[in-house]
Amino acid sequence: MDQQIPSSLKQSVMFSHKVAQLSKALWKSVEKDWQSWIKPFDLNINEHHILWIAYHLDGASISDVAKFGVMHVSTAFNFSKKLEERGLLHFSKKENDKRNTYVCLTNKGNDLFLETLEAYQTNTYGVFAGALPIRDLYGKFPELSEITSILRHIYGPDFIDIFEQSLAKFNDDFEEEDGRLIKLDHSDKKSYSSEGA
Repeated sequence: MDQQIPSSLKQSVMFSHKVAQLSKALWKSVEKDWQSWIKPFDLNINEHHILWIAYHLDGASISDVAKFGVMHVSTAFNFSKKLEERGLLHFSKKENDKRNTYVCLTNKGNDLFLETLEAYQTNTYGVFAGALPIRDLYGKFPELSEITSILRHIYGPDFIDIFEQSLAKFNDDFEEEDGRLIKLDHSDKKSYSSEGA
């Protein structure tokens, strides 16, 4: 039987503050870089994140988008609605599940998402640049296993499983050629975008 190691109030406050301060500083850098990356596509971070999730979770429910996107359900729905109005997402219901609303990328949404990936520049992303000394020293980027473990305990194993599946899908769907991401043609596999629009 696992025994809980008691922690003191002082340790709890110090750890919580450390995580909060480091997370806030990291997010500030990620937010600035992400906004700069997607600005030419007239997208905000929530919209781009929803496109990313819709790409990886083809046929995701709004609840799935909210859970995996770490946003409120109303935020996921409202920004998905804006993307639908732009012809980038398609809303649907499933025959066996009329209660949930599902989203899929339209062809236009899929194309825009792929354009954003093509526009990504490694030299403009501060977190990537900040991790290069670690990669140069150890020959690989940080695995972030401790953070992953913390998030697994906060959000549950499904959250991490979906995250890991999305990374595997991205790895399978793209290859790098001459400093550009190239989408592989998996015509023998199921299409990742809806047939609409």
